[in-house]
Amino acid sequence: MKEIILIDAGTGNLRSVQKALDASRVGVEVTRTDDPRKVLSASKIVLPGVGAFGDFMKGLRARGLEEPIKEIAARGIPMLGICVGMQALFEVGEEMGTHEGLALLGGKVVKFDDALGVKIPHTGWNQIAPQNNSRLFENIKSGDYVYFNHSYFCVPANPEDIIAQTDYGITYACSVQRGNIFGVQFHPEKSQSVGLQILKNFLYQ
Repeated sequence: MKEIILIDAGTGNLRSVQKALDASRVGVEVTRTDDPRKVLSASKIVLPGVGAFGDFMKGLRARGLEEPIKEIAARGIPMLGICVGMQALFEVGEEMGTHEGLALLGGKVVKFDDALGVKIPHTGWNQIAPQNNSRLFENIKSGDYVYFNHSYFCVPANPEDIIAQTDYGITYACSVQRGNIFGVQFHPEKSQSVGLQILKNFLYQ
């Protein structure tokens, strides 16, 4: 049986993510862990994150998880970052100071500008527009709604890494992919049937 590793950086409650993965899986085992050795044995990785970028990265490093994550990424193991977990895939985050990320993707994470005239954080349901025919969005339509909760967004250095966008004062990347590395800014675990389909697409691609 294939094992899906749900990485616990110690910065938030992962129960809803694990519940959604359990609801989406057939024939795979989901294991929540902060053990670097378990991470290295995974067939797929889910990296969920809540809270501040810097605190999340500090949690990964305190548990010795940063290098194992980079190693499995280099091996070609599929990885899905969720919310701050997607942001951590990038080089730099600007939340509460400047903090280094995992640098698996080029780019940075910046705050929504107050001048946009939108409520910050971006919280609630919004539509997405999938791009580039990524398999992560199979059976997902442009205009489908997913659930967001964030004040910072990702600015990929390479526009080709963007596989879905959403509009909130500006049009920004709400999902990215480069090879085996995937990220979603929204919360699939809170996005009902659309979110469960996206998780299934990742688990069974």
